Amino acid sequence: MVQLGVNIDHVATVRQARRTYEPDPVWAAALVELGGADGITTHLREDRRHINDRDLRLLRETVSVKLNLEMACEPEIVEIACRTKPDQATLVPEKREEITTEGGLDVVGQYDRVAEAVEKLRRAGVSVSLFLDPDPAQIEAAARLSVDAVELHTGRYALASGAEQKKELDTLRRVGAIIRQAGLTLHAGHGLTYRNVRPVADIDGMHELNIGHSIIARAIMVGLKDAVAEMKRLVGG
Repeated sequence: MVQLGVNIDHVATVRQARRTYEPDPVWAAALVELGGADGITTHLREDRRHINDRDLRLLRETVSVKLNLEMACEPEIVEIACRTKPDQATLVPEKREEITTEGGLDVVGQYDRVAEAVEKLRRAGVSVSLFLDPDPAQIEAAARLSVDAVELHTGRYALASGAEQKKELDTLRRVGAIIRQAGLTLHAGHGLTYRNVRPVADIDGMHELNIGHSIIARAIMVGLKDAVAEMKRLVGG
């Protein structure tokens, strides 16, 4: 069965819009668990635009399912991750001016920098995943690093429609097979919604999907617990 990780960053985004104390992403994580999620995903950015150090500390103390920390390869964030010890660290690219993560990590072009972060995290006992575009060259580089998993960036698939979306889905399937042949666990995420998630969940060997914005948007209308339960049904069959 495909695992569902729910990204709770957008709850913190609403809180930070008013620089207040609510809604609390730690409370949201508890409701996400009640909805049946297999993991909590959160991104501690350098500029702390949504999730902050306090949130991460309390999440580590309270989350009983898998805690997945999305993070850049910046030394400060790597050190925080090594101290906090999430169950999984997913290394992602990060630009201060971006609204959300744009594209996958360039392991080929930043191999030494990524390798250093991976080594520190693994020494701390943290499982490592890399968020990558569906590019065989990037997968090959990830395999050389002996990371535990690769999360395929599904943004192009999510933005496409018709024949173009089918083409992007075929690419995800093909590269997903390469990931599994390399002995890495297959994850995917970015831009997935209640309308487009099923074909990605059905990719052979898919182990984990990480979804945030669509679930939080639905939760505004129906409540967080029910929104998570509905996505879990779609992901898990």
